[in-house]
Amino acid sequence: MSETAPYIIGRPVVTIFHNTTNLFSIVKLKVTSTNTDYRDSEIVIKGSFPPLVAEEDYKFTGRLVNHPVHGQQFDVQTFSKELPATEAGLIHYLSGDLFPGIGKKTATDIVKTLGNNVIQKVLEDRSVLDQIPRLSDERKDTLVSVLQENLGLERTMVQLNEWGFGPQVAMRIYQAYQDDAITILTENPYRLIKEIEGIGFQRADDLAKQLGLVGDHPARIKAAVYYSVHNEVQSAGHVYVESEVILPQAKQLLESSQAHIISYESITQAVIELVEEGTLSAEMQRLYLPSLYFSEIGIAAKVNKILENEVAEQFPASEIRKAIGEIEERLEVQYAETQVEAIERALHSSLLVLTGGPGTGKTTVIRGLVEAYAELHGISLDLEEYARKKEPFPIILAAPTGRAAKRMSESTGLPAMTIHRLLGFTGQETEEETEREVDGNLIIIDETSMVDTWLMHQLLKAVRNDAQLLFVGDQDQLPSVGPGQVLHDFMQSGKIPVVELTDIFRQSEGSTIIEMAHMIKQKEWTMDVTRKTSDRSFIKASSDQILPVVKQIVQNATSKGHSIKDIQVLAPMYKGPAGIDGLNKMIQEVTNPPAEGRKEMVFGETIYRIGDKVLQLVNQPESNVFNGDMGEVVAIMLAKETTDKKAIMVVSYDGNEVQYERSDLNQLTLAYCCSIHKSQGSEFPIVVMPIVRSQRKMLRRNLLYTGITRAKNFLILCGEAEEFKAGIARTDETERQTTLQERITGEAQEVQTTQLEETITRNTAPAKVTVEPRDTSPAKLTMDNFTGIDPLVGMNNVSPFDFLELTD
Repeated sequence: MSETAPYIIGRPVVTIFHNTTNLFSIVKLKVTSTNTDYRDSEIVIKGSFPPLVAEEDYKFTGRLVNHPVHGQQFDVQTFSKELPATEAGLIHYLSGDLFPGIGKKTATDIVKTLGNNVIQKVLEDRSVLDQIPRLSDERKDTLVSVLQENLGLERTMVQLNEWGFGPQVAMRIYQAYQDDAITILTENPYRLIKEIEGIGFQRADDLAKQLGLVGDHPARIKAAVYYSVHNEVQSAGHVYVESEVILPQAKQLLESSQAHIISYESITQAVIELVEEGTLSAEMQRLYLPSLYFSEIGIAAKVNKILENEVAEQFPASEIRKAIGEIEERLEVQYAETQVEAIERALHSSLLVLTGGPGTGKTTVIRGLVEAYAELHGISLDLEEYARKKEPFPIILAAPTGRAAKRMSESTGLPAMTIHRLLGFTGQETEEETEREVDGNLIIIDETSMVDTWLMHQLLKAVRNDAQLLFVGDQDQLPSVGPGQVLHDFMQSGKIPVVELTDIFRQSEGSTIIEMAHMIKQKEWTMDVTRKTSDRSFIKASSDQILPVVKQIVQNATSKGHSIKDIQVLAPMYKGPAGIDGLNKMIQEVTNPPAEGRKEMVFGETIYRIGDKVLQLVNQPESNVFNGDMGEVVAIMLAKETTDKKAIMVVSYDGNEVQYERSDLNQLTLAYCCSIHKSQGSEFPIVVMPIVRSQRKMLRRNLLYTGITRAKNFLILCGEAEEFKAGIARTDETERQTTLQERITGEAQEVQTTQLEETITRNTAPAKVTVEPRDTSPAKLTMDNFTGIDPLVGMNNVSPFDFLELTD
């Protein structure tokens, strides 16, 4: 930190806000000294630092900023406790209340013996205290622990700042490693890649270079290989990556970061060592993250175990048909023959996949199966009866999202929950998890296309071998956000029985939304998308016209009596003129504008008001609210109105009211417009979808199919018809690489590390791996060449994670 960096020295007057999780704090400070032009006696400071002790002096570096309401404040970059510099001051400090058992005489001995830099010496090497006569081990421990508690964080934060880490990332590093942070990172700075969210290879490599770990250092090469595998898996949804892809990626990553040629032999050796130490797993040329490798193995083993078990009770077809007939009379429904056959097949299967497009009656089959199962097995569906007996309910319904679970519950009249809640997870689990048994005889999972490899493994681990499982989903929808394509692999394995519903029941025959969806699904497009129908319309617009067009749609719909809750705008991207962020802000201004007396709560660039439609972004099982749930802001209480002087916002999720402090608002976002991924598992009466050229890279058949099938009653497309047509013809450029099918069928083979080296070496000959020499001459953009220049030039191996620090 430069000696001329702006600083303020002072004592805390009052703590206005403190987040115990990330230590973000807002404090009013009494100013004793500063090199800025600030002249008032007190100032509000904000940044990431621990609770401050009254009557203690602190030095904060950073910058003065102007708050639009509260005036000048100081953004803290680093902090440190102002320690006495004189012998008398040090004796007074060490004999104070912070150090019980150390009186003035002992403190004098310590300072006289160790000098005026006594504190630094003790923190660096506690054995220097052995020089002090008659100082007991207990008092040595007290002295060291108090100094570490009060100064360890400060020293660590200062060092991390000098290494180039801003306060937020530095705090995450400290929370992970505590007072050992500097030691750990000095030994191996590349641990940051695996252990600290938001730090990629480039950031870790920059630190390593400062510490002297350069060139072909083994730790550096291993870090590049691991990062390349992890980045490829997370960005493309693969479960494994071929070594012939990773080796040149790692080589380019290493050589672009530092001007040092790295041999393929060194990279191959790094792969071998990573596999041997368990950081990566491998089969032939395939490289896996261990969590995904063992998840696939676990899924396949459990699937085959369940398939081996025959259903204990087999019922004659006549008995099943009779039960279904009674259910039809009781529920006043009429099952089609294909639906009856699906119910019959599910009753006799230990594991079954039920699939079909929108409107084919998947939900109807779930309800019929539950009723028939209860009827044939002679069990009650009265929840209170099980509660009185303190027995588990024998039928379990679950889905990946809260809204999908809610739909299951509404259609069956039985409780349904998210898979995370079923397993008792918070959504923050990694790698190995605590075993938990799901005690159910019949388990039905809806929206299975959204379930990734890791979560499916956790679910199947918890299921009894003798349970009956039904997985319901539409494989033509978007795959899971996380790695894998579990539903697709189940259906393609040829070993798990599959029932596909093709007849349309959900809407009347004339529904063009359903007709459109099935045309996309069957790749037989003959419809004029711009033709207006009773349940669908298309409004032509360019990217720059999307905001005013959507504004008019929303205004027209609400003026006709439609609630904003019934209108959902879906978009594939967050930024840009037709992006989610801009649409949310505009719709909020139209439907819930600021007004005198209307309370607001500001978080970052988002303003929340009572009546706003919001989306939960993380699982919060203790409040029964999960990632993807939509709610409404029903109350805002300002800090001056609460007993603990903290502002509170209350969000209602269908009657379940959840309180959020200001520091919790990173769990929420406005939901007038959301991504198509976030909408999966839900239906909305009216769906509005902008489709424009600027979104082209995101427009694919499965994304558009998923979006339009969210519309229950009316679909409004706005944008460019040719982009819609091009999008439905465009499939994902790369299929997800998984080995789950092979494992289920028993075709996958494990490989020993001795074979791995031979395989990788044999298959990564120089003829197959070519890295072009870098052209260091400056590029010149002209009107003749701009169309042929890659817009991502110079961004090779750069991840968004590498730029997260810019938000500090």
